[in-house]
Amino acid sequence: MTNESPVIQGERVALPVEIRDAAVASAMFAVPAPAARDLIAYAGLAPAARFGRAVCSLAAVRYADGDLGAYHEFAVAFLVRDPVDGGIGAFIHWLPVNQSFTLEAGRSIWGFPKEMADIPLDLAGRVKRCAVRFGGRTALELAVRPGAPLPTRSAAPSIVAFSHLDGVTRRIPWTVSPTGVRMRPGGATLRLGDHRVADELRALGLDGARALSTSTVTRMTMSFAGAEEVR
Repeated sequence: MTNESPVIQGERVALPVEIRDAAVASAMFAVPAPAARDLIAYAGLAPAARFGRAVCSLAAVRYADGDLGAYHEFAVAFLVRDPVDGGIGAFIHWLPVNQSFTLEAGRSIWGFPKEMADIPLDLAGRVKRCAVRFGGRTALELAVRPGAPLPTRSAAPSIVAFSHLDGVTRRIPWTVSPTGVRMRPGGATLRLGDHRVADELRALGLDGARALSTSTVTRMTMSFAGAEEVR
């Protein structure tokens, strides 16, 4: 397990790491299971496939208050089979952020594949918009149109996240508690630009694809426990 109190840029970070206020806009897409399996084979994990299709999730997150500070993040993830208990988890394939503290913490504590990027993000308007850029070049742009409100759950659901960095796959227990959730079928516009990950998403058929569903969360709290090595 990860050290209970790692030191990041001279500051000790207690585990579990708590996020007290975040907002999210996300979209889920069905992709060919063989292509998804080949893409994430490096992690030794298998997509949670059904009828030959796997699920790829794209999420833009604004962290307003938490133990790692305020920052923007964009995630490319795949639903995978948990090799520990056979359940469903989320494998984080790509995770650009726009602040150095969370970048170092994410890589050193959990092995998340964080890299520095410019991430302009607008979650205040009716249509939620995010872009990921490197040196002025756009990797991708995502727009999410909110759907109908959903009831708020009383209990915080537990999720398992998986990461892979420097040849090591890790399993991270994660709990989330969302409020102000809206969801709808479709509702996403994805534009792919000039980047390795954009090319990967094109190869999965996401250029111009219709989303299975989109969701927005006005406020979410989260808790990340330490990571356990899977292999």
